[in-house]
This record gives sequence, structure tokens and C-alpha cells, in this order.
Amino acid sequence: MIRDRAHLLEQIRELHRQIRAAVVAQTEAVALEQLSAVEGDDHAYEGDTIFAIDRVSEEKLVEFFERVVAPERPMLLIAEGLHDTGFGEGRLPLPRGITPEQAEVRIIVDPIDGTRCIMYQKRSAWVLTGVAPNLGEDTRLQDIEFAVQTELPLVKQHLCDELWAIRGDGYFAQRYNRLSGEVQPITLRPSHSATIRHGYAQVVRFFPGTRAELAAIDDEIVFAALGAPLPGKTHCFEDQYTSSAGQFYELLSGHDRFTADIRPLLEQVVLKKGFRLGICCHPYDVCTELIAREMGVIITDEYGQSLNPPLNVETDVSWVGYANAAIRAQIEPLLLKSLRDRGLI
Repeated sequence: MIRDRAHLLEQIRELHRQIRAAVVAQTEAVALEQLSAVEGDDHAYEGDTIFAIDRVSEEKLVEFFERVVAPERPMLLIAEGLHDTGFGEGRLPLPRGITPEQAEVRIIVDPIDGTRCIMYQKRSAWVLTGVAPNLGEDTRLQDIEFAVQTELPLVKQHLCDELWAIRGDGYFAQRYNRLSGEVQPITLRPSHSATIRHGYAQVVRFFPGTRAELAAIDDEIVFAALGAPLPGKTHCFEDQYTSSAGQFYELLSGHDRFTADIRPLLEQVVLKKGFRLGICCHPYDVCTELIAREMGVIITDEYGQSLNPPLNVETDVSWVGYANAAIRAQIEPLLLKSLRDRGLI
């Protein structure tokens, strides 16, 4: 178990609050064109394009860990945007001068998941952090002992949620009022429905190049589960929320019943079309999976096994989320059959 876990958890929550305040202040003050300007696009590694708004949170991130956390415990920070550290892309041992082997904990962070959502003021983005004991290079998602997920609200939005979970101790959630400063505990409940009928259920297809294949898989699953649509009626709905953490939130709050992000499986499909696969989900995007797990939401990999990628910034991650066991029983066999029939797994 991580030493003095409650203290470190509170430090992480304070970091999230500071990032939220900084991002909200920046979005209120800076024009859209500046926030969406590309600051860096390093093709030397499999990271995301870095926008100006990301720099706001990244600067706060390193400064906070170096000043507040590292003096109390040696740590390895894992986050996108950490270049030229001498320890590999996205890795920074703190305090300066230690090696990754000397770290007590590995802390993986996505300071803004859903950058485009917030910079275009379409939907909330999220700050994500998972903390695991340092088990070396094979430290993985299932080793995370506690996780924190904090909403970055739109400028016009005054309520925003804060979620965290400790492995084996359940989840905690509260809602912050930006206008009054008031904080209220809240209860979030995943859907108890036994079917996706009339609910939100989707296969992720954000970007051009793979939409036809992913939509075909989506339709195949829905028709196999629910039959042919009736005239004037609909089977279910979809929501392409361009944030993995946002999709997790939709599942654990009862809004969505099924989501599958299987973009990495399409690599061979797009190669045959003459181009490379674009951006995919990475471990930092799913580092708060523990919160969903503690709430009873089921998150698996593409084979139906526990989601368990290594904690790094490079690995492409496929994940599948079910609001409950009944939804999983309805959908998982159909999804796996569709993937096997296409030779994707």
C-alpha cells in the first residue's frame, strides 16, 4: 500500500482544483483562436498534438509536483508533453536527480482530457490522475491504488463535478459551485437497465478514415441485439463525446449504457487504404478506470479481459465499457463475434 495515501490523495485533489481554476481563467480571458493554436506537434513519438490551452495545465502540473509532492516522496511523473527529460518520452523523476527506480510511486496524469471540447467551448473536459506504487516498468493500470477525475467546466457553466476512488473503498463524488464556492456531495448511479434499447450506446468513431468500418460494427451489434428497426421508431441513440474521461463519466452517471473505443484495432484496415492510423486512446486517458470499477461499471479490453495497459504515454488502448453486467451479457458476445468475423482480434 502507498504510504500516507490520504495525504497524497488530498494533494492530488488540490492540484486538480488549481488546474481547474487556471483553465477556467484562461478560457474566460483568451480568444478562441489563441487557445486552439498548435504549440507543438512532435511526430517523434505517438503523442497527441499539443494546443496552447494544454500548456496552461502542463506548466501547473510540473511546478506543483516539484514543489509540493516530490519533497515528501520520490515519484515518477508520467504525462504527455514531458520532452527531453533523459528518461524517455513522457517520464520525469522528481525530485530532480533521482532515477525512476528510486521513485516510491508512479503518478500518471492527463491534465486536460478533452482539449478540443473545452477550447471550442462545446463540452466539459477533465483532469485525470492515477497513482500506483512503483513496480518498475511493468507497473500497469490495475496497480493504481487511487484515482481522481475533476471536471473542467465551460465558461457558461457554474457547476462541476469532482470524483475520486480508493481501491476497495468505493467512490466519492461532490459538486462544486463556481459562483458560490459551495461544495455538495452527490450520488452518481450507472444505468440499471438490462438492455441498450432506447438508451445511449455507441462505438467510438471520432475521425475520418475508419468511420465506415466502425459504423458497420456498431450497426451489426445493435441489429443483432434488438432486431430490425420499426417504422417511425428508433433502437437506441449515440453520443460521440470526444473525451475518454467524458465517456467514462457518461457511463458511471447513468447517461450511457455501452461504449466501445476500438480504434487501435483498425490499423491493418487503414494500412490497406494507404495511410496510417490517426490518434488513439492512451493509458493516461483511462487512468481513472478505477472510479468506474468501484461504481460497478465494467471496463474491459478488446478481448473482454480487465483493462490493464502499462502506465506510459505511447501504448494505443482499446477499451469497452458496460454500465452493468446485464448490458455486458447482451452486447459483449455480439461485439466479440463482429471483431472476430472481421479478423480484428
